[in-house]
Parts: sequence; structure tokens; C-alpha cells
Amino acid sequence: MKIPARYSHILFGALLSLIMVSIISATVILINQGYDTEFFTRWFKGFATAWPVAFPTVLLVAPFVRKVVAKVTV
Repeated sequence: MKIPARYSHILFGALLSLIMVSIISATVILINQGYDTEFFTRWFKGFATAWPVAFPTVLLVAPFVRKVVAKVTV
């Protein structure tokens, strides 16, 4: 299944935020609370809390970051 190109910015934001929130929430929980039988439950709860914030943030911030990068690169 192919997604139309006009949705590429949304897919980009979804994938980027999904990957980043997964890595960061797992890292923070692992450092602060360690690994035990409840690790994945806490990780999912942290992910489910953070991703709804991260996804729209990426969608809003990405165009600005692209402009800044374009101005500071050759």
C-alpha cells in the first residue's frame, strides 16, 4: 500500500516522533527505575503519555528546523 506524497510530512512526523519517543522513554525509565518485570508496562505508559505531545510538536517544529538548516548550510 502506498500513501500519497501529499501526506509525506505527516508520515515523517509520525515515524520520527514514534522512534524518538520509544528510545527516550525506554532510556529514561531504564535509568531511573531499572529493568524488572514491570519495565515494559511502565515503558508503554510513558510512551503513551509522551507520543501525543511529541507528534504534533514535530509537525509544528519541523518546517522551522528545515528553514534554519537551509540557511546555515551551503
